[in-house]
Amino acid sequence: MRILVTRPAADAERTAEALRARGHEVIVAPLLTIVFLSDSELGDGPRPECWSAILVTSANAARAIAGHKRRDELRRIPAFAVGKLTAQELRTEGFTDVTSADGDVDDLAELVAARLKPPARLLYLAGEERAGDLAGVLRAKNFDVAAVVVYRVAVAQTLPAEAATALRSGLNGVLHYSRRSAEAFVAAARNSGLLEAALTKPVHYCLSAKVAEPLRKAGAANVRIAARPEEAALMALCG
Repeated sequence: MRILVTRPAADAERTAEALRARGHEVIVAPLLTIVFLSDSELGDGPRPECWSAILVTSANAARAIAGHKRRDELRRIPAFAVGKLTAQELRTEGFTDVTSADGDVDDLAELVAARLKPPARLLYLAGEERAGDLAGVLRAKNFDVAAVVVYRVAVAQTLPAEAATALRSGLNGVLHYSRRSAEAFVAAARNSGLLEAALTKPVHYCLSAKVAEPLRKAGAANVRIAARPEEAALMALCG
């Protein structure tokens, strides 16, 4: 199949390699650009020993640590990750005590509540915009949560040339890893005058039902959802 991958560049190339290994033709056209905030307030926050754990819901947040001046201190804190890929990214960045919820934000909240006792202090490394309210859910359980923004996402307003050409010439599928990227795809296709083709021609492979919501709301004709919110299950949908 000809499959479009719109993830940020670092993730898109890895995903493209996995798809090519399965025999697919891949068009990489990132719609999102990750901007790391190296001057986040972590630099002046409490010492690492004050935190019971770090919470991470995106591999991008884990990568943001690489350029932070307190990275060596932060790596000594136990970390809880939303899924396997985020957990692996934390390990790549030098964290040694990492536990994965193997799911979504709700699963992560349940895991933290099961493993730690309130009022444990939790440092949530977050994006400027995020799905769900992890901090709010845990605060309601009497945890002391500090949410610190360590990256933001710049969104393309129109489809990159590669994506537009693929839609016009014939595209079998589009991979969607996040609700934000699905929203960006719909908006960019609309701004490029290609919304009808974008929604009716390819199959939309989504990591979860939440990811699929913007596509279904826009009228996507063929949406498929991974059996589990992890990349292996998403790849399995593509064959």
